[in-house]
Amino acid sequence: MARFKVGVQLHPQHTTIDQIREAWQTFDQLGVDSIWIWDHFFPLSGDPKGRHFEGLTLLPVMAVDTQHAQFGVMVTCNSYRNPDLLADMARTVDHLGNGRFILGIGSGWYERDYREYGYEFGTVGSRLRDLGQALPRIKARLKKLNPPPKGKLPILIGGGGVKVTLRLVAEYADMWNSFGPPANYQRLNGVLNDWCRKVGRDPATIERTVSVTGGIGIDDPDAYLRAGAQHLIVELDPPYPTQGIERLLAEARQPAASKKA
Repeated sequence: MARFKVGVQLHPQHTTIDQIREAWQTFDQLGVDSIWIWDHFFPLSGDPKGRHFEGLTLLPVMAVDTQHAQFGVMVTCNSYRNPDLLADMARTVDHLGNGRFILGIGSGWYERDYREYGYEFGTVGSRLRDLGQALPRIKARLKKLNPPPKGKLPILIGGGGVKVTLRLVAEYADMWNSFGPPANYQRLNGVLNDWCRKVGRDPATIERTVSVTGGIGIDDPDAYLRAGAQHLIVELDPPYPTQGIERLLAEARQPAASKKA
């Protein structure tokens, strides 16, 4: 059994359809546990007018191009789609992927997306309130759909807000994602455990994922494991290099006893 899970997030910016398709097929064959894209409408780095593709439209292709890894969006912006529609989309993609889909969701933050596509940006507080209202609707719609999801269709909530976001994770999520450095992740992980106790949730029922950009995430994964992470997700830009991921997979598969030795 692996010591931890390994995932990749393939940024759909400054790339081509053929390049990103080849990348997610390659990582699936390498044996990663999860493959992700993002839910933005413009590049987040590099040339702001550079190539970019919409994330949820890519998902059905990823579902049929891959065979093993779980997959999803890190994370879907709640503001961009009706919650009931999003649940139906997620269920359909889950069938295309034979039960491997993860519904990642967050409150949204990138103002350019909102402004240029005509969504109301609001405030941090209003977007979190909208997320809190959407989550029970999503879960209720998933129970009504015929056919139901093919797999478990876990819900992952991304974010690190200690007053609202982590409470929503404790109440609704099967998985949680945030960022480093390890000390920050450990602090947020502790807050999430506290929220679980307050709402009567077993903290062990929530899988802990962390997004890393390389460096300590690849070279010293144990720093994040000690902070409470179970699943390391490495963010990658094209050409989506495999070398660091291959090393991380080898580290994950190294038995704990030999690691200590």
